[in-house]
Amino acid sequence: MKISIVIPALNEEGIVGKTVKSVPLEKLTKMGFETEIIVVDNASEDKTADEAREAGARVVYEENRGYGNAYLRGLREAEGEIIIMGDADGTYPFEMTYEFIQPILNENADFVMGSRLKGNIEKGAMPALHRYVGNPFLTWVLNTLFHTGISDAHCGMRALTKEALNKLHLRSGGMEFASEMVIEASRKNLIIAEVPLTYYPRQGESKLSSFSDGWRHLRFMMLYRPGPFLLLPGVVALVLGITLALGVTIQGQSRMHSLILGSLLLIIGYQMLLTGLHFGAFGTIYGVSGSSSMIKKLVNYHSLGRELLLGLILLAIGVVLGLKVLFSWSAGGFGELYQIQNAMMAMIISILGIQTIFSGMFMSLLLLNSTDKAN
Repeated sequence: MKISIVIPALNEEGIVGKTVKSVPLEKLTKMGFETEIIVVDNASEDKTADEAREAGARVVYEENRGYGNAYLRGLREAEGEIIIMGDADGTYPFEMTYEFIQPILNENADFVMGSRLKGNIEKGAMPALHRYVGNPFLTWVLNTLFHTGISDAHCGMRALTKEALNKLHLRSGGMEFASEMVIEASRKNLIIAEVPLTYYPRQGESKLSSFSDGWRHLRFMMLYRPGPFLLLPGVVALVLGITLALGVTIQGQSRMHSLILGSLLLIIGYQMLLTGLHFGAFGTIYGVSGSSSMIKKLVNYHSLGRELLLGLILLAIGVVLGLKVLFSWSAGGFGELYQIQNAMMAMIISILGIQTIFSGMFMSLLLLNSTDKAN
């Protein structure tokens, strides 16, 4: 059996050679494995490639920078029946390669995740913000939405079979690649196992950006599941906004604070619903099949004309109501405006109409060449 170890590297001179040499080749050979080490030079500006090559790795180049881009190139190059992934910065224990793949060899696992949280995190290896807030939160969200049941969703040391890899639809070029791999493994019903490991302090400058990378992971999860992030909160805000706005209008009392709050919630809720549909439309283009049938129906290419029609109707109602207020105001000599509530309603309805029109135009362009438009 052949093992491929894929290591992405960007400006890791001074450590990448040590990382390559930490792979226990002699032990793996005694155990009957043929091993290849692939270092993906992600357009480094130092001697990363030379150092990796001198340490015994096969170096391939990926000009498009990005965590996902580097791995996608390395995974394409890998020839082994089992593929192991890990960073070049000395943070992961490649010396436990044989132990790490035991769930694949003996427990019928398809995909193995390392777990730093169940293992040992050495002092200075992980910032407190990542250890106690960011990583647990993103892991909880991923487990809640995709039922993966893992403890450390962003551990960078992983292993999977070549057969399992071929089932995954991996395309992300950035840090969200880490989430995409776990989500796809869950969606394809792969058997996932965890192995506790020791996480060491990295050597060299970190390439991570806490909030930016965290947002990219969260945004990617929204692509698969827009409902909990956008659609459900949007419905709640929309219902509250309509209730407040209509309540003030029906009662005929001047409660501007309630009307303003209701208007704000209504517009925010409606925009969240539209954004949820935008995520659904992009998911259709991206090839994500996790969207609900309702979302797929709403973002169908042929349904977008109805969205434009709805927007025009709302805009027309708002304009008519606004003109009525304007004529009434002009009849009073443009003095004090008494129909403030009607003016607010005209503004709200017009804004909703404009939002709907532009949303329909955007999704029409987004789905213009979609293969689903004929459905």
